[in-house]
Amino acid sequence: MKRFLLCAAAVLTLAMSVSAAPLPPGKWWRRPEFATNLQLTNDQQVRLDMIFRMAANDLIDLRADAEKTSIAIRSELDQEQLNRENLRKLAAKLSETQGKLFDKELMMLVDMRSVLSNDQWGRLRSELDRPRDGSQHPRQRE
Repeated sequence: MKRFLLCAAAVLTLAMSVSAAPLPPGKWWRRPEFATNLQLTNDQQVRLDMIFRMAANDLIDLRADAEKTSIAIRSELDQEQLNRENLRKLAAKLSETQGKLFDKELMMLVDMRSVLSNDQWGRLRSELDRPRDGSQHPRQRE
């Protein structure tokens, strides 16, 4: 039983941290430091806005579904008598939701990448891979 609980906790932790897009949250292309560094044109920014708007509602809904399912799993794990079948169903639901979220984020990233030139993409990747405080990778900070 301990092994099952440890696995469930590990899955839950991983579930909360998995994301397809290595991009900063929000409308990063509207931030002056990115727009200037990448030399984004107004047309590119408009196209990135459109891609973001097209994906935003689905991403919000999928993230909310994943969070609700994670809360349900935590609630089930807090019960005195564990219901393995409920936990399996919730885990399957969480896995399915995360898969859909990953796909949606990845396709948004693909669409955004297609707006950028190779040079712009390279500069964006360099910026994202650069440690911010000298001690940690930017995506490792909490």
